[in-house]
Amino acid sequence: MRAPGHNVSPLLWVPTGYFTMALAYVMLTSVTAIMFKNLGMDNGQAAQYSSMLILAYTIKPLFAPIVEMYRTKKFFVLCAQVLIGAGFAAIALAMSMPGYMAVLMVLFWALSFVGATQDIACDGVYVTSLDRRAQSVYCGIQSLSWNIGPIVASGGLVYLSGKLHTQVFHHDPARFGPEWIDAWRIVFFIVAAVTLAMAVWHLRVMPDGAKAENTPTSLGGAARILGDAFVTFFQKKHVWKMVAFAFLFRLSIGFLEKIGPFFMVDPRERGGLGLSNELLGIIYGTYGLAAVLLGSLLGGLFVAKRGLKPTLFILCCAVNIPNVTFLVMSIFQPTSLFWIGAGVVVEKFFFGYGAVGFMIYLMQQLAPGKYATTHYAFGTGLMGLCGMLTGVVSGHLEQWMGYIHYFGFVMVATIPSFIVCWFAPFPHPEGTPDSEPDLTLPPERAELR
Repeated sequence: MRAPGHNVSPLLWVPTGYFTMALAYVMLTSVTAIMFKNLGMDNGQAAQYSSMLILAYTIKPLFAPIVEMYRTKKFFVLCAQVLIGAGFAAIALAMSMPGYMAVLMVLFWALSFVGATQDIACDGVYVTSLDRRAQSVYCGIQSLSWNIGPIVASGGLVYLSGKLHTQVFHHDPARFGPEWIDAWRIVFFIVAAVTLAMAVWHLRVMPDGAKAENTPTSLGGAARILGDAFVTFFQKKHVWKMVAFAFLFRLSIGFLEKIGPFFMVDPRERGGLGLSNELLGIIYGTYGLAAVLLGSLLGGLFVAKRGLKPTLFILCCAVNIPNVTFLVMSIFQPTSLFWIGAGVVVEKFFFGYGAVGFMIYLMQQLAPGKYATTHYAFGTGLMGLCGMLTGVVSGHLEQWMGYIHYFGFVMVATIPSFIVCWFAPFPHPEGTPDSEPDLTLPPERAELR
């Protein structure tokens, strides 16, 4: 009998695999912030707790070799998806318990490590099951499929939570508190059902994934490979300037990422715009994400035409300067959905346009060498660390400053980005072939975070 996944078209498992990865990631690191806010947490707690869930995705290169050592990559994908589905179902059930928040945080924390393992394993299946030509052919499908995840989670499911809260359970949409539990329980049951269905589907169609060359056979071997990767990383020319670039380029975005949606749903008397979850889902999860994707496409074409070095500072301006739209909206508090949506679209479009330069810089300047994939993962890990640290403190700073002063602070936080961009080194001439990337650890994607 033919083994499941044998000679099956990648179109049957690449889109569903990367969508499932994105759904778990966005639910854990972004949608939870809105849920915490709905349940009555203040901005400081909601931003802090949701940002802490980014840690597992930041440090996943450290435990990636374990996925390479045991069983097959498909085995880890399926186990992770079953655990994620069961975990979200457990979260929905736990929300009816007294003192449920402590239980939720333990479950969310555990699921973040399971989700990071799913990323590692699914990336590994992609890299080792497809040859270089097929990887290039399906790269666009991979990226598009991942980006459907935020549309469904930040857009559709946030929208659904608001609809359920008001039209099914007949609660006041402007009031935050335990009344939101009913709506969010249904949302988490839906995520659980979708993830478990994807596990059943992937059991039939996903290939096992091959072993990469130089795969470690023991924990000691994995530790030696990681140790050598760290040593060679810090032996790179101008490494500390590149580390500063990787950590600080998106500093202002880290401060804005959690607080932007909070500003949208907070009541106007507190300085917010008083939008419902339905409108937040439409503006952020649909129009905002479409603007990011369009900006990323045009930014990539811009870099391809003119090169990265002469355009990097322009791309930095694109990422940072449009953040002023939130400062303007906090001052004038517009009531028109057109102007509110336009502000978000402008900020998201230019973020997508400029962030392309960050990812290309990591690929072309930071990553090349003996452990290209691993060093690229270190760079994206620094980006994730910045997002986690800024997210943890962002809500507390906003509560202390108020929205107007906080968004002014975000504009000040753009200055380090300009500095590290201006002094960013280019040790590798553009257009020259890099060293062969290792497959010891699975590659990172230029995910929208």
